[in-house]
Amino acid sequence: MAPVPTAAPAAGLGGSSGRPGSSSPRSHEAPRPLRSGAGGAAGCAGLAPAAPRGPAPPRSGPGTDRGPAGSRSAPLRPRYRPRPRELSAMPGSRCPRPALPVLRWLPRYSRAWLPLDLLAGLAVGLTAVPQALAYAELAGLPLQYGLYSSFMGCFVYCLLGTAKDVTLGPTAIMSLLVSSYAFHQPVYAVLLAFLSGCIQLAMGLLRLGFLLDFISCPVIKGFTSAASITISFNQVKNILGLQAIPRQFFLQVYETLRRIGETRAGDAVLGLSCLAALAGLRAMKSHLPQAAPTEPLAVRISYLIVWISATARNALVVLFAGLVAYSFQVLGSQPFRLTGSIPQGLPAFQPPRFSLAAPNGTVPFQSMVQDMGVGLAVVPLMGLLETVAIAKAFASQNGYRIDPNQELLALGVANVLGSFVSSYPVTGSFGRTAVNAQSGVCTPAGGLVTALAAVIISAVVPMFDAGIFRTLWRVKRLDLVPLCVTFLLCFWEVQYGIVAGVLVSGLLLLYSVARPPIKVSEGSVLLVQLGSSLHFPAVEHLRDMVCSRALAAASPPGSVVLDCSHVSSIDYTAVLGLAELLQELHRHGLSLAFCGLQDPVLQVLLSADLEGFQHFPSWEEAERCRAPELGGSRAEPLTSTAESTGLIQ
Repeated sequence: MAPVPTAAPAAGLGGSSGRPGSSSPRSHEAPRPLRSGAGGAAGCAGLAPAAPRGPAPPRSGPGTDRGPAGSRSAPLRPRYRPRPRELSAMPGSRCPRPALPVLRWLPRYSRAWLPLDLLAGLAVGLTAVPQALAYAELAGLPLQYGLYSSFMGCFVYCLLGTAKDVTLGPTAIMSLLVSSYAFHQPVYAVLLAFLSGCIQLAMGLLRLGFLLDFISCPVIKGFTSAASITISFNQVKNILGLQAIPRQFFLQVYETLRRIGETRAGDAVLGLSCLAALAGLRAMKSHLPQAAPTEPLAVRISYLIVWISATARNALVVLFAGLVAYSFQVLGSQPFRLTGSIPQGLPAFQPPRFSLAAPNGTVPFQSMVQDMGVGLAVVPLMGLLETVAIAKAFASQNGYRIDPNQELLALGVANVLGSFVSSYPVTGSFGRTAVNAQSGVCTPAGGLVTALAAVIISAVVPMFDAGIFRTLWRVKRLDLVPLCVTFLLCFWEVQYGIVAGVLVSGLLLLYSVARPPIKVSEGSVLLVQLGSSLHFPAVEHLRDMVCSRALAAASPPGSVVLDCSHVSSIDYTAVLGLAELLQELHRHGLSLAFCGLQDPVLQVLLSADLEGFQHFPSWEEAERCRAPELGGSRAEPLTSTAESTGLIQ
């Protein structure tokens, strides 16, 4: 096996500046994902494939936590770099990757990651408890079922997940779907989790994750931008202490503004104070200068205290708000709206019930499945779309890659095992994932309503990417269509926005297949250049263009040359269309020749045994060989007269 070439270290991966023994801090400012051929982007947890061999990573510690993107003064979070021995196995073989994702990062776990994971886990845990209670109420189930649905997904995803930021649990979208298809019955909800998990697990085992590649970047950006707005505004009612506000975004805006006079002063003061504290701690973290080892001990201890406080800001704010509420409760006055009390204890570990006792008999499993109906397709599909969209968004933001097939397996196992602890269907949570990422999580090991609202708003606001609109307008305006469709429809329903965005992206992709770029140049022969592969939706378009140019010209050329140098694949229907084009041109006294055929395409055309089929290595040779048939005249230079790009740029 050839030796592995040494690649230049990517920015943010701890590479050197190029001088022996020196390191450039600028190389850590913005982590860049590597090409797939180079092992993908090296994530903080080492979940991506092995990166090319490079310099050893710098020493890491608490002061190496990465600040917001674009901040030069913010030090970096420690990152995992594969050791050289991971890059090769026996000669002539590839190094096998562990079957479980946890085995890819756990053996290389760094002690420097431990405080970041602990702080992120604490922040997400404090966020998840009151949020789960609210989602259970939204699903029409007893409050304890929200808690039952919050912990199994975390354990499973730690072992099977490929995104370091994602947390599984109950979400608003899934809770609404459960409310629609479980009829406010816990037995139906738990069975729905089991069946949804089985469907997702089967899709993962069949390796259908490639279907998720059709979720394009504009769709993901539209989803995350709209979700950051809807989730943030959804917490405004909690900060103001308003109740009975509709969930639909536009009705929510209207009702919140109409009832602004009913704001509870206690909730508003506490919520705004928490927001201010979170913003201040985030700004402090991004501008915190790193203490040098030569500084006095008191300075280094002060730096460590400030760094821990800024990194654990979400957990600290929730704890502070909880203590404030508890203090008022002890004093006998409570100006805040609390989550209330729930039954104590953990659920029994038992399989879901496949029948339901009713007053007039027993509802069998078959009847329960018929009652849930289309929910058995909608719930697993929406759970999958939401999880992968969130995972792709945070993977793109933080510079690592995910495995869609593995995500399917992780989500399916989480729902199947979750049903054994009375969980209803779970999926990736945008709000808790944002809290996880903002708290500085490094690996997947990572109760007051108003404090929770402040934490969620502070976490999701940075996910709004206003620059993507300007970028797409400058790069390719057509990509603004799926972005805007996803962004706008997510304000109605998030699942509708994602599905609509995927459909629009798919239609644009199909249109580019049906209308490939075609360039027509006139001369002694008519040169037709195809810009991409030729498939059956494009055959009629090609025939119409060739015939209209060859037959409608004032002085028709004697020959047409089809340049297929950019055509890498062709199907049988396209071959039939070319055969009909050959016959039609022959009836009008014209000939058709092919040039620049790649081997796979040439083999298909030769196997089809087309009558009158001719091919040449290049269009120059085709033009030279066709000239004697046109009377031996000297070939005229080709001039481009028509071009069909198929798509608006």
